[in-house]
Amino acid sequence: MTQLIEQQAEVTGELAGRRLDLVAAELFPDFSRAKLQQWLKEGLLTRNGKPVKPKDKALIGDRLVLEAEQEQQVSDRPQDLELDVVFEDDSLLVINKPAGMVVHPAAGHADGTLLNAVLYHCPQLEEIPRAGIVHRLDKDTSGLMVVAKTLQAQTALVAQLQDRSMSREYDAVALGVLTSGGKVDAPIGRHPKDRKRQAVVVSGGKPAVTHYRVVQRFRAHTHVRCKLETGRTHQIRVHLAHLRHPLIGDPLYGGRLKLPAGASEELKDFLRSFPRQALHARSLGLIHPLSGETLSWQAAMPEDMQLLLTLLDEDLREAR
Repeated sequence: MTQLIEQQAEVTGELAGRRLDLVAAELFPDFSRAKLQQWLKEGLLTRNGKPVKPKDKALIGDRLVLEAEQEQQVSDRPQDLELDVVFEDDSLLVINKPAGMVVHPAAGHADGTLLNAVLYHCPQLEEIPRAGIVHRLDKDTSGLMVVAKTLQAQTALVAQLQDRSMSREYDAVALGVLTSGGKVDAPIGRHPKDRKRQAVVVSGGKPAVTHYRVVQRFRAHTHVRCKLETGRTHQIRVHLAHLRHPLIGDPLYGGRLKLPAGASEELKDFLRSFPRQALHARSLGLIHPLSGETLSWQAAMPEDMQLLLTLLDEDLREAR
């Protein structure tokens, strides 16, 4: 399937003298600059009926005409998998992802992913790069994700991620007792010795900022709420481990299991067997790509994290 794109616009005075690819990005904001550069090179985006180069300068009165086809972008097969849809309209699909579901197909996870599920739910997403998925959650992290259903929505959501106007907040349960909230501003890059892990690095990393606040302290653990300013791979997991308070159940960054002294056998067994990092994307806020309205959603913690907090609270009460 292909999607026919036909748009045109005129260069005004304030845009004159600038590179055509930059001008095109201003006049056709529904598409990325990289895609517009590609169309300029292919002659699908023309000036006054003639092909031009991305670096050519725009002149007042130039008429830019875009006539292109958006080819099918995704080859993965749709699968009828259960989806917890929190919100949907013509532009957006907001999903509460369960722990254990992989977002993108990869080695060892060829299907059964969120991408397979959204392709079945919205077949038109095969025309959108990455099936409209603009951000991801780790396999064993639960919670809210947004999927763009159009190219225009995808471009707008990517821009919100880049300018940090999209709001994402997480519930997490960490080892140890944090005395107060704070901010971690520490660049993250690939671990120098273990390619499966990320780490706070001195050089070569990408800027990463996490804000966190204490919700409840227990005897040997803390329920914290984390807000992302950036969105690096494993960011919350890495930053809390950097503070020496890794997440309960984290197989990569959790370190050695520590059990509260005198805890009940029920709590000890539950902590030993907790199957994943205790991390849940609880809230998501963004600006709607078409209406400009500010929207937000919340998703309650899944049963495993709710039971974890209940047992930790009972342990605290029994110790008093």
